[in-house]
Amino acid sequence: MTSPFNFQNKNVLVVGGTSGINRGVAESFAKSGARVAVVSRSQEKVDDTIDSLKKHGAADSKGFAADVREPDVIKQGIEALHGEWGDFDVVISGAAGNFPALATGMSANGFRSVVEIDLLGTFNVMQAVYPFLTKPGASIINISAPQAIIPMVGQSHVCSAKAGVDMITRTLCLEWGAEGIRINSIIPGPIDNTEGMKRLAPNEKIRNLVIKSVPLQRMGTADDIADACLFLASDFAKYISGAVIPVDGGWAQGGVAVVGAALASVLNDSKS
Repeated sequence: MTSPFNFQNKNVLVVGGTSGINRGVAESFAKSGARVAVVSRSQEKVDDTIDSLKKHGAADSKGFAADVREPDVIKQGIEALHGEWGDFDVVISGAAGNFPALATGMSANGFRSVVEIDLLGTFNVMQAVYPFLTKPGASIINISAPQAIIPMVGQSHVCSAKAGVDMITRTLCLEWGAEGIRINSIIPGPIDNTEGMKRLAPNEKIRNLVIKSVPLQRMGTADDIADACLFLASDFAKYISGAVIPVDGGWAQGGVAVVGAALASVLNDSKS
């Protein structure tokens, strides 16, 4: 099927775009003819992704290595990209950290690291890209998580951080809307073949529980999230801003609790 989305002559930045969901998103924009840049902590992964983006049809592809917790490095890299391409039409912010841990067994540093990657990292990216956004017309999409809206055992750090990400989305919708900047969040459901899902479903038993707990009876794919990003970034969504949209096969309607209970069992067993 031919895609209805055409991003030729558009500049797209995907932060955290060298693996999992975010790489799938970057490759989908490449297939749609965009110039696509990626950012992650590993220069090796950046280089590999740049090659892949070219193979997928990107008009141009670039990238740089940076940690979203380091605002000056992020700003310098984005400013350099802007110097080569001009204003950004689409920005996907998806850097994330996670590990299962009960609150009583988690160190303050562990909690802080996830909050700094997910929440502070999102703020750093938003602040860095703002001067270089197409005004009017830019679309920003933050990649959230089910933990933003549903409490889950062993995920107090992620629940806190991702809830904050969605509030950044809502707040910047108010602050930047008059300039014609749209900003939304996507909450991915259980996405197959990702590190996040491997952590939340560490064995085949929990994996099968996840599949059965999704109303559509399957895990999602990176393409499912990419399609939603393409839509939100397009003119088909030109009056959508400040939305937090689950793309999860209906999982948020109750299935997440199944995984939380299973994960709790695993974590409690490890304590004994």
